[in-house]
Amino acid sequence: MSAASKQKRVVVVGAGWAGLGATYHLAKQGYDVTLLEASPYPGGLVAGWKTPGGRSVEGGIHGFWYPYSNIFSLVRELGLNPFTPFTRSSQYSPAGLEVESPIFQNEPRLPTPLGTFLYTQFQRLPLIDRLSALPLLYAIIDFDNSDEAWQRYDKVTARELFKQFGVSARLYKDSFEPMLLVGLFAPGEQCSAAAALGMLYYFILAHQPDFDVVWCRGTVGEMIFNPWVERIQQAGGRVLTNKRVTDILLDNMGKANGVVCGDEVFEADAVIFSVSVSGMKKIVSGSPTLQNYREFRDLKNLGAIDVLATRLWFDRKINIRHPSNACFGFDPTTGWTFFDLNALQDEYRDEPGSVIEADFYHANQLLPLSDEQIVEKVQRDLATCIPAFGQAKIIDSCVIRVPQGVTHFAPGSYQYLMPSVTTIENVFMSGDWIVTRHGSWSQEKAYVTGLEAANIAIAYLGHGRYANIIPVEPDEPHIQLGRMMNKTVRDLGKNLLPDFWLP
Repeated sequence: MSAASKQKRVVVVGAGWAGLGATYHLAKQGYDVTLLEASPYPGGLVAGWKTPGGRSVEGGIHGFWYPYSNIFSLVRELGLNPFTPFTRSSQYSPAGLEVESPIFQNEPRLPTPLGTFLYTQFQRLPLIDRLSALPLLYAIIDFDNSDEAWQRYDKVTARELFKQFGVSARLYKDSFEPMLLVGLFAPGEQCSAAAALGMLYYFILAHQPDFDVVWCRGTVGEMIFNPWVERIQQAGGRVLTNKRVTDILLDNMGKANGVVCGDEVFEADAVIFSVSVSGMKKIVSGSPTLQNYREFRDLKNLGAIDVLATRLWFDRKINIRHPSNACFGFDPTTGWTFFDLNALQDEYRDEPGSVIEADFYHANQLLPLSDEQIVEKVQRDLATCIPAFGQAKIIDSCVIRVPQGVTHFAPGSYQYLMPSVTTIENVFMSGDWIVTRHGSWSQEKAYVTGLEAANIAIAYLGHGRYANIIPVEPDEPHIQLGRMMNKTVRDLGKNLLPDFWLP
């Protein structure tokens, strides 16, 4: 590494996928990188931790989907083997089992989205309802993840989008809304149509295998983040926990030259923020410097969604069809998932009783309940899905409340989401809520934006190789053709009637 690059100091704020990704790459390029994390351990709630009794818990279970090419590449580079094989999943309502998904990559590959519709095993949803989704294909073709497409669809709710394209009430209620509740963590009337199309396309509709998922065989902290932090430190980076950022300092040219944590100042030639919307809003609220900039003040227009994570230990083994399960219809605006940890995590493989993780999204009305009330509800809901849970006894439990835990992609929110670059020329942004044209979502998006921010810092500071970012798999030929034709028609309309249509 060059001596010049050693002299450049970068401070990264937030040790999740984005912050660790940026820090790791910059450290490998020889930069003096300091990563500041407000929690006692890297990753915060995402990473998981041990209870005083030695049991592993997490603030929600996170899947790793087939198109997570960059995360899978990182794990290979680190020499880790943290994942289960690809798993099948089920979907339940109060009426019982509704849907079973195959491992799509094992089925003959069909042009998207035929495989998704033909291979998914619906127990009750009639064919006529499934066919009502066909007109929605136009919106999928029209939404190409461009800035224009986001502006076109963002102010419309997802529910209104599905209604406009003639999706049947039953298909929406039994299929699309449950996907929104566990994918965007809110009911359709509270989700941006642009975010809904982006999420559904990336995880389900772009290519037949995209819905296939693997899981971490333990907590993400133990299996991935801890060895990753060791590699960062070996490369010369510093990872400091319990460091809550309160402000940044600017020089007389308006460039950041320091990050403030209480009484400490960390000098910097560039700063990368890699925290959640909620975390960034807290930093701005306490930062006189950032409050001077409109893009940071505008973050007050963004929201986040409450999550409830529970883990239950039962006195006996319950037969569960598939290790991952999504549930809908139990509460009007809440979706939830439950996982058979005996099947997924090494720690619980030989446990004598079932260990179940149940995570609730858009759980604002559940957080005020006592732990006892929550545990009773979880067992009642589990027994509705699988009656044997009703006869089992809970011998231990853990309840984790995560207020404002995940980003809310509300209608109209796109205009306030931040790009990677800011008005302060050496302050850069990353995270799963940052605008990127990559096309990924969730953990993969966070990691990709961390690499993008590292690349922008390298371009600004002038030293090092850019991180290699694997693009999403190209659209299938018929989708490419449809988008090309659609763009031609749209451009023609713009030329004939410029600025006529409401975007």
